[in-house]
Amino acid sequence: MSGPPTHSGGSQGARPTTNGSTGAMPMPQQRSHDSAVNVSNGPQSGGMSQQNLNGIVLEYLSKKGYNRTEAMLRMESANQDVDGRPIQTRVEEGGGVKYSKAFGNHLTSTNPDLRRLLWPVFVYSFLDLVSQWYPRESKNFFNNYKEIFENEHEHDLRALQAMALPEHVDSNEVAKIYYSQRYRVTLSQTAFYNLIGFLESKEKEGGAVLVSLIQKQLNVCTVERTADEQFSLAKLIERAKRPDDFPAEDEGIPGHNPGSANVTQGAGTTVLTRLKLGQMTLDHESRQDILGELQNEDKTNPPAPGQSTLVEAFEQRIKREESEEVPGRTELPPRPPPIARDIAMEVQKVKENRDRFQIPGRTGGVGPGVTVTMFTFHNTNDSVTCLDFSGDYRLVAAGFDLHYIRVWSLDGSALPGPPQLDGQESRPTASHRLIGHSGPVYNVSFAPATASTDKQGITNCRYLLSCSADKTVRLWSLESWSCVVIYKGHDGPVWDVTWGPHGHYFLTGSFDRTARLWSTDRVDYLRLFVGHDRDVDHVCFHPNSAYVFTGSCDKMVRMWLVTNGYPVRMFTGHAGNITALACSPDGKTLASADDLGTIILWDLAPGKLLKRMRGHGKGGIWSLTWSVESTVLVSGGADGTVRVWDVQLPNDASGQGKVIGEGGAGQKMEPSVSNVSGAGGKKKAKEVVVTSDQISAFPTKKSPVYKVLFTQQNLVLAGGAFLP
Repeated sequence: MSGPPTHSGGSQGARPTTNGSTGAMPMPQQRSHDSAVNVSNGPQSGGMSQQNLNGIVLEYLSKKGYNRTEAMLRMESANQDVDGRPIQTRVEEGGGVKYSKAFGNHLTSTNPDLRRLLWPVFVYSFLDLVSQWYPRESKNFFNNYKEIFENEHEHDLRALQAMALPEHVDSNEVAKIYYSQRYRVTLSQTAFYNLIGFLESKEKEGGAVLVSLIQKQLNVCTVERTADEQFSLAKLIERAKRPDDFPAEDEGIPGHNPGSANVTQGAGTTVLTRLKLGQMTLDHESRQDILGELQNEDKTNPPAPGQSTLVEAFEQRIKREESEEVPGRTELPPRPPPIARDIAMEVQKVKENRDRFQIPGRTGGVGPGVTVTMFTFHNTNDSVTCLDFSGDYRLVAAGFDLHYIRVWSLDGSALPGPPQLDGQESRPTASHRLIGHSGPVYNVSFAPATASTDKQGITNCRYLLSCSADKTVRLWSLESWSCVVIYKGHDGPVWDVTWGPHGHYFLTGSFDRTARLWSTDRVDYLRLFVGHDRDVDHVCFHPNSAYVFTGSCDKMVRMWLVTNGYPVRMFTGHAGNITALACSPDGKTLASADDLGTIILWDLAPGKLLKRMRGHGKGGIWSLTWSVESTVLVSGGADGTVRVWDVQLPNDASGQGKVIGEGGAGQKMEPSVSNVSGAGGKKKAKEVVVTSDQISAFPTKKSPVYKVLFTQQNLVLAGGAFLP
């Protein structure tokens, strides 16, 4: 549907006049002899009034035949008193106070559908006040209504707060973003037409101000309530019950917190790039090699009674033929030819997948039990910045703000030392320190690996990636315990690095607002992903390697095509900075978390928000991980808890604050209350809402959780540092 017609008024900085195009104006009067003023009598008060003077001029124009000029003068003088001063009969003629009256009188509606208009009308009203040189009125307007938006627009409010003069509008980045493009909002037809009708009926009470602003600055797209489930009566009632109001999915300015998954700037369009989210199929030669190894394994170790063979498990897990959902070989980044280690890793994955602890959906309202093993680091002096576990579950690496990395074994056994030049074996040590960065280490990532059953450890982890404030990424050998390659290209600190699902490729995000794709055999980056307004803080791969995801402190998540670097989806709905990303193993759902303690699940194919999950306190959710079946999500964060979430259970607004199943040995968490110190030593209780899809929560003593990881057998590893 197309939105309302665009208002073609003057520039944004022009001060409104009594003959402007806002609202309904008196039509030019028809020329007649009755309207002529008898000037022979002169003014009654001894001096010619403005009204009599206008009459003389009108009569003169009428006699000369200047009809258009006469009509314009009549329209201009229609709302003037006897002294020529304009009569202010409408609120929009009252200077800077007009916006405050219009906003306060007509946009305090509790209608959940119309709440979407509050933020853009607030922003553009404030910017108009500043640009039209109303410093006092703009400050009062901002302070009176800013509390409504502090939850979901904290950063934009902070950027706009200092504005007071017209030149600030030209220099403020946020103001330029809002004034350069129109804010898009999708409303139901019923709500929009009722709103316009109501505002037109309240024209003299400020309705005309709001109508003009909506036409000039907003791109309103109307949809039929029956055509979109989001605008159904049930959804409206559900949103009305929520205590908070986050940015809508289809709301915003393209490039600045846009809410639509479509990367084009046109709001309301439903045409999205078609995604191929299926798992990448193996080539025929590799499949035959894996089948041969699995057949030998079945003969050597026959399955237990009632257990499927490895060959059967392999056939169930791997697709034989390509379908429309599976990307073709030309749609994937090229991979090096498979070697014996790749075949051995695929065989081990089949074993672990068959023998895993299966996590079904909810049964009888009780969530599945999940086991979590927590590794706590002591005496770190709050210097640990990141953690990662290796895919063979043998090693754990920690990055420090003291510019180095330390690697330990998870079972506490000594690690072999680097090879000596004289051929002698070096002495094993409890840990190894990797030194080379010249700045704090912000993330570490182990290369893909699987547990090895042979003595040679052919599938064990061999490499580690790290990124740092020194603008570099380093590749470390876990055999020689030394740096192998230094990758340079970012123009700022590198915040995140992660390996691709099959190794060889890795992805980075940086302060320079870009993400870059690299391969281990080249020192230059292969792809550059540009589009975020601020730092790219977190990155991750899609399981089939055809797509990558980036999260930024502009509160937006983007999805990119690897082969050409084009964006294919944009996801916005977070009220805080993005702090973690994780794509489900089935490739259909993306989980993103922010520093306000909210997790959002996105359905990738239609680009829709599935639900929000809340339970963590503020400070950030630092890690997310999925179960093998993609039915359970685990999170860890700054509040020192590991939380388990049911992905399949839909949100129930009426069930907020209740947990309907404990699951495993975890502690059932009711809505927690954290104490915040107030003035005079008093403590003010602040409630943390827990949504009903939380299965269980595992609190630590005083250990923020830096990393959580689901193993291939559906056990959870978690790591954090104890802060006394």
